[in-house]
Amino acid sequence: MEGGEHEVHPFWTPAVMASCWGTLDAATQAAEHLKRVGLDKARIGIEPAFLAADAYVALKSLLPEVTLADATPVLERMRAIKTPEELEKLRLASEKITDAMLATFAGVAEGASKHEIVERLRREETDRGLQFEYCLITIGSSHNRAVSDQRWQRGEVLSLDSGGNYQGYIGDLCRMGVMGEPDAELQDLLAAVDEVQQAAMAKCAPGVRGGDMIAHARGVLEASPIAEYTDFFGHGMGLITHEVPFLMTNHPVAYEGVDAERPFEAGMVISVETTMTHPTRGFIKLEDTVAITESGHELVGDRGRGWNVNGA
Repeated sequence: MEGGEHEVHPFWTPAVMASCWGTLDAATQAAEHLKRVGLDKARIGIEPAFLAADAYVALKSLLPEVTLADATPVLERMRAIKTPEELEKLRLASEKITDAMLATFAGVAEGASKHEIVERLRREETDRGLQFEYCLITIGSSHNRAVSDQRWQRGEVLSLDSGGNYQGYIGDLCRMGVMGEPDAELQDLLAAVDEVQQAAMAKCAPGVRGGDMIAHARGVLEASPIAEYTDFFGHGMGLITHEVPFLMTNHPVAYEGVDAERPFEAGMVISVETTMTHPTRGFIKLEDTVAITESGHELVGDRGRGWNVNGA
């Protein structure tokens, strides 16, 4: 199948090996290629997290004089700066997720369960050419984001936080809905969340240190009446939901904020998210995707950021 795909849409790599059926076939062909091009004594970069253990052992055996070095940090830095083609795919991923969420908020009926709502969102994303990845969902005063039989009732808020894959690139946004018109308290709460988001996005520009963006958004949050039960987080994204730049430490993520002192560069894509776990009104969150440009930033999927009224 890949042979046929290569004939129609040639792969970008200068050398394409014959089809193989497993990791050991692939490792053997890679070793043979390295010998042919005179790199059988070279220092070769690998990403250990993505290299199968049996393939690693095979490469060490077939290429005894090669040094296999962890190139993950180098490759992550390269992936952090997106090409225009990559940025377009990320933009489309975000736009399609936003469209799918708005259709879901408007289309599900009162009393629909979490299961039914997520299934509706999955179909909406799939129909728009996305590969559905996940949906974290809350209803009403609950902070539990798992899919369940809980049903959306009048007056309750609904949070949809979903990731979808478009041709290998991730869109990841969160939008809010309400069954019936939002009251004044809900309007104020979402406006306070958006104020933090706007503060973060105002600092998304080339040359600004990532840590300065985080500090500015946190400063706005700390001065807000919602600070007690609200959190702010920012991270890079692209092929996966969390990639370089890594901006924050001491959050429930498996990495350190090693890029906090580095400046943003044009071509980076940043996700900013402000999450409120209100004691009575529930889970209220906005997550936005920001592309760093030469002159500042572009907000992608920039719709539906207010209260999306069911059926409106």
